[in-house]
Amino acid sequence: MAADEEDETGEVRRPSSKKTAKKTAKKTAKKTAKKTSSVRAGSRESESETERAARRVSAPRAMRYAAEQLKELLGRAPDSVSSVQPTENGWQADVEVLELERVPGTTSVMATYRVVLDKEGELVAYERTRRYTRGQIDRR
Repeated sequence: MAADEEDETGEVRRPSSKKTAKKTAKKTAKKTAKKTSSVRAGSRESESETERAARRVSAPRAMRYAAEQLKELLGRAPDSVSSVQPTENGWQADVEVLELERVPGTTSVMATYRVVLDKEGELVAYERTRRYTRGQIDRR
């Protein structure tokens, strides 16, 4: 029987191939993985609010979250995290960002952003607190 021909019952039959079987297996595996991850997520959602509120992310994780979420908002990759401090409601971090690249690099414009995270590491607020050239040294 040739590809896409009708058999005696009037059904269209297509030849099977190993590639088609592999694709089907991959799709099934992906669906199973999605179901498994959604079940895990659902179990997290069933935790009580007090259990979630009691959990606080660690300082290194807060630093990563601050940098990642600020990058999403600004569209610029952070250069470094210069400080991170616990607060009553979560974390506060100062993140250094390259705002304008110049040659030589010491004349590039940098900015410090203060990022506020809740106890679970979600960004609540941010503001630019300072702009300076990369080669500038604080007078302290």
